[in-house]
Amino acid sequence: MIKKLYDWILSWAKNSYALVALFILALCESFFFPIPPDVLLIALAIGFPKKSFRFALICSIGSVLGGCIGYFIGLKFMEIIGNNIINFYNLSEQVNYISLLYNKWDSLAVFIAGFTPVPYKVFTIFAGVFKVNFPVFVLASACSRTLRFMLLAGLIYYFGPNIKKFIDKYFNILALIFVVLVIAGFFVINFF
Repeated sequence: MIKKLYDWILSWAKNSYALVALFILALCESFFFPIPPDVLLIALAIGFPKKSFRFALICSIGSVLGGCIGYFIGLKFMEIIGNNIINFYNLSEQVNYISLLYNKWDSLAVFIAGFTPVPYKVFTIFAGVFKVNFPVFVLASACSRTLRFMLLAGLIYYFGPNIKKFIDKYFNILALIFVVLVIAGFFVINFF
């Protein structure tokens, strides 16, 4: 089923409504949809490298707005909607761990979830459940999602279609290295 969704999303890259599809995909992925918008973003950026950053901006805006919807679901509709989403992804056992992350790190947890392959949708919903400061949530989401999508767009813009194989193969490792650097920077700032 996921492979069919993946192929369907890629088919939008050749459609005249590709930008609308990118925005909607980014929006929906932030609170329930299983396929990340990176898939369509990469396809569009490879097809039109000079527009890579425009695509990344559209993706970022959609993702942050979707994150706000996820936050609102967690804040007001956890029983009706949020629990169904969490159960669909079999993540109900991670609730205590996510709670610990939010109690200790708050905006850093949102930032890391927004940048890495961690399911961002879970963090958006639980940010509402745990009543993370909304402006802080939006700022952390905007920074992390924009950085993630602009980085992908930049790699494709500067290195061309060949970078796709590299991104596909090493994205998780690169994201992990980046997160380690961000956390290290956070500790250095707080320690000094």
